[in-house]
Amino acid sequence: MSSTTTKTPSRPDGTSLSHGLKQRHLSMIALGGVIGAGLFVGSGAGIAAAGPSIVLAYTLSGLLVMLVMRMLGEMSAAYPSSGSFSAHAERAFGPWAGFTAGWGFWVLLCTAVGLEGIGAAQIASNWLPGTPEWAWVALFMAVFCGANLAAVRNFGEFEFWFAALKVGAISLFLLLGVLAIAGVLPGTDAPGTAHLGELLPHGGEGLVIGLLASVFAYGGLETVTIAAAESENPVKGVARAVRTAMWRIALFYIGSMAVIVTLVPWDSPAVVQKGPYVAALDSLGIPGAAQLMNVVVFVALLSAMNANIYGASRIAYSLVERGQGPKALGRVSGGVPRRAVLASSAFGFGCVLLSYWRPDDVFSWLLNMIGAVILVVWIFIAASQLRLRRRMEREEPEKLVVRMWLFPGLTVVALAGMAAVFLLMAREPDTRVQLYSTGAMTLALAAAGYVRQRRRARA
Repeated sequence: MSSTTTKTPSRPDGTSLSHGLKQRHLSMIALGGVIGAGLFVGSGAGIAAAGPSIVLAYTLSGLLVMLVMRMLGEMSAAYPSSGSFSAHAERAFGPWAGFTAGWGFWVLLCTAVGLEGIGAAQIASNWLPGTPEWAWVALFMAVFCGANLAAVRNFGEFEFWFAALKVGAISLFLLLGVLAIAGVLPGTDAPGTAHLGELLPHGGEGLVIGLLASVFAYGGLETVTIAAAESENPVKGVARAVRTAMWRIALFYIGSMAVIVTLVPWDSPAVVQKGPYVAALDSLGIPGAAQLMNVVVFVALLSAMNANIYGASRIAYSLVERGQGPKALGRVSGGVPRRAVLASSAFGFGCVLLSYWRPDDVFSWLLNMIGAVILVVWIFIAASQLRLRRRMEREEPEKLVVRMWLFPGLTVVALAGMAAVFLLMAREPDTRVQLYSTGAMTLALAAAGYVRQRRRARA
């Protein structure tokens, strides 16, 4: 039995979510959500494996992400909800689907909060030698937990300025890179095609590794559809964010990879050791490049912590509102689900403690378990859109403000692309464990969700 739950109407007593996000907040969240620490640092391993073909890898995965965002935008503009894809999956397939997608994503976001806190703490400890990393993590958790507890506009303001700095940094990088490639940057010679000799230096295997790395670098785009439910005009906000997704992906991801592999030899040790952006800036002889990029990466990590605490708390709140979790987490005061914020922050901090106490077994198991969750979420998005689109066309055609391109053909193509990524993960030893671990967690959640659904139906 499908659910028809949408977002809870706003009430003046502050016991439902507020609408404190302005359009400028939503626009910057959409823009900054594309630029994560994975792009600045994690892309180095992909470049080392794929060589110049990393541009092709990011293009292919970028096309897949564009389709996913378009499908999610269609549903979120029609049915704005803080549960986003979880609420859409419930509407399409029943409570078990919303339960599976929602709680799986919650675990992913909370674990990511801990990982990002550790990464930011390592940078801070390098800046101030002798300061313990755990103290930095505790400080960051307290700041962002407090910001999310206060009011949604606090989250919006943090993300607005974080995103502005990230967008400014990567835009400056692209400008300098293009000038250097064109040979008009003072003190540099145009590299030409000297570093682009062999497209596939490690053959198809290298391209596969680069493709897998690029797919997971795109995580974070979903936050804007969660945040849209608390904006002044959810439908308009989602529509605008989705319609600009294409040029953001093309400019920031694919453009960056093209600039980097043109400026720096793909097999340079600095690409992995220092990070591809630092290596590219160093090749231009720009002083202080490493420290500048460390600041940008630091900001990207803090931004991701802030966004993930927010996203996790709203997903948890939506699940509880739909009867899919402990009622205690659903309490809202001052327009904020404060208990859900605290629970999400506590889970994230627990992951940090596990990284110290049990790094080789429990923590590594947790990392493997969330390794492919984003692909599971994308499959739920595509499958839900495939079912809901027909229903909307019959029953509520006026809600189709954003439309998926060439439906249903491109939806089926996207599903086939996701299946192909799963098959590629099964071929690679490093990702096979993640695939199986995520699969086991997904099946366990689906079974629990189905049992809950049957019990509620009988009751």
